[in-house]
Amino acid sequence: MKDEARRDDGRGSRWSAEVTRNSNALDLEANIFASDNPEAIAQSLKRSAEKSRRRKAEPFRSAMSMLTFYINRAGSNLTPARRRTLEAAKDKLREAFGKKGKGR
Repeated sequence: MKDEARRDDGRGSRWSAEVTRNSNALDLEANIFASDNPEAIAQSLKRSAEKSRRRKAEPFRSAMSMLTFYINRAGSNLTPARRRTLEAAKDKLREAFGKKGKGR
């Protein structure tokens, strides 16, 4: 079953890593999810989402979807500190787009 998550080209790359590297909706800054700065992550995603003409949703939704996708795909491989940084980036992204908190 796990083999289904791998690509058929023999390299063993996961499709989720490919999406993060080569999103069809957003042109992401290289290694942005490796940043320890939630503000930098949020601002980079905001710039990418606003600049993209290939996205299907509004910029905020596209940016938040990409961040959530990354967090979900990393799953239990994220350290608690890394998860906190990425969750803080969600809050910064909401602020950057003038959206209210999680509770709406």
